[in-house]
Amino acid sequence: MMEALAPFPLSFHFLRPLWLLLVAGALVLLLLWRLNSDPRAQWRRFIAPHLLDALIIGEKRRFRVRPIHAIGVLLIVGGIAAAGPTWEEEPPPFSQDKAPLIVAIDLSRSMDASDISPTRLERVKQKVHDLMAERKGSRTGLVVYAGTAHLVLPPAEDPALMDIFLEALSTGLMPRDGRNVTAALAQADRLLAKESAAGTVVFFTDGFDAAQEADFARAVAARPDRQVMLVSVGTKEGGPVLAANGRPALDKAGRPIIGSFDAAALEHAANAADVLIASSTLDDEDIRWVQRRAQKHLQAVEAEKAQLRWKEPGYWLCFPIALIAALSFRRGWVLRWLPVLLLACMAGMPKPAQAAGFNWLDAFLTPDQQGRMHFERGEFAEAASHFEDAQWKAWAYYRARNYGQALTLFARQDSPESFLMMGNCYAQLGEYAQAVSAYDNALRGRPTYVQAKHNRELVAALIPKAKPPEEQGEEGPNLKPDEVKFDNKTGGGKLVQVKGKKLSAEVWMRNLQTTPAEFLRQKFAIQAQEGNGAAKTKAKAAQGGAQP
Repeated sequence: MMEALAPFPLSFHFLRPLWLLLVAGALVLLLLWRLNSDPRAQWRRFIAPHLLDALIIGEKRRFRVRPIHAIGVLLIVGGIAAAGPTWEEEPPPFSQDKAPLIVAIDLSRSMDASDISPTRLERVKQKVHDLMAERKGSRTGLVVYAGTAHLVLPPAEDPALMDIFLEALSTGLMPRDGRNVTAALAQADRLLAKESAAGTVVFFTDGFDAAQEADFARAVAARPDRQVMLVSVGTKEGGPVLAANGRPALDKAGRPIIGSFDAAALEHAANAADVLIASSTLDDEDIRWVQRRAQKHLQAVEAEKAQLRWKEPGYWLCFPIALIAALSFRRGWVLRWLPVLLLACMAGMPKPAQAAGFNWLDAFLTPDQQGRMHFERGEFAEAASHFEDAQWKAWAYYRARNYGQALTLFARQDSPESFLMMGNCYAQLGEYAQAVSAYDNALRGRPTYVQAKHNRELVAALIPKAKPPEEQGEEGPNLKPDEVKFDNKTGGGKLVQVKGKKLSAEVWMRNLQTTPAEFLRQKFAIQAQEGNGAAKTKAKAAQGGAQP
């Protein structure tokens, strides 16, 4: 069977269609030359047609390619190139091209089931490791949940850092068992709110709490710019739950505990919330599916808010134009005006350019077009030397890590985006106070500038602050009441409890020196305790307000 030809793109059009008049002019030129060069046309007015052929001496001339034909083709091809043929859209030059992703891992007890070797949780940890490799350079965060939900790692691009915390994860870290998926989604939303691009939350789980289905659906619908996906892990037969020692866990009657897999509850929740759902696979197809969906969601959101831009491939026609122009140097084809044209081009060039030699690209591409070509190739320093547009030039210097030059150019512009990039340049140069000031200027111009607010918080945390005297005691400036730390002087890693006022979670975490697993266990316990305290206080306040 003959294969059908690919359809012509319906979006094909010309950006500057008036240049197509050159094509019509070239056709008229060729027609006029044809009429004027034909001896029959010249004598037809004076000699009868039936005598004309007999009076013309010699055979009829065969068609030969002449210089006028080359000129006509040059005009036709050049007119098409200048008209800007296009059929494909392109994203804005400085838009995000990597979708942020928050991974939410279910750490309920059933995730230790061994129906998927070695366990469901270990398989998920390997999947997240592979996902980080698939998402090279993309920002990925990690949230875990069971009866409570906790942040493990904010969005970052470092797969090695992710592996450290993945290795430490276990179901025993969680203060309470359960599946509080709504709390996990709220944690993920707080992280994505600080991202400048549309993000995705993907849940790796083996079940769903039906009591949370309505709340989960409302939470999903509240943020249409954020995408939610579910990846189910487990088999319908289930499997024995393994204890920490690797042996099957037993109930009070001495029977093995079987980890169930509630596929029906997952599908029902996915339909109710209108979210995507997929099953974990033995190969990497599920990981590639997650990455594809995350990237498509980002592109869809960016396309809605971005100004339409079209790729312009017309510059590729410069190569056939150059080839046809080169043919004009054949013997007998040299055009008398061509040397004059070349001399005029050389005379109009700046003296440094003449000394360095003529760049043939200058005859076909503008400096900004040449800069864009080098920019897309990753040759940022070369791109900066070509760009004349101040914004493109500043971005090329920034991508080339020449932050000083980039800062100078961004400072000449007055927009929230330029102040954001000034802050980024200051931060890269280690001038954190100036960076905070630049971010403040960006936020004054656009109070809802999420990226500027996020970067300001990160940089402000790097500015050293003097500690108040009450935080310093006999044990040193880092010790605070009720602190837990290792006594490294004894060499035994003994835990020392400093009695006094209850310690906040942030202070405790800042001074804790322990393994990642112990760090996460203590952190989750403190957060769960503080969450219970806040809930009780709120309940008492509600009861007190109801009393007369």
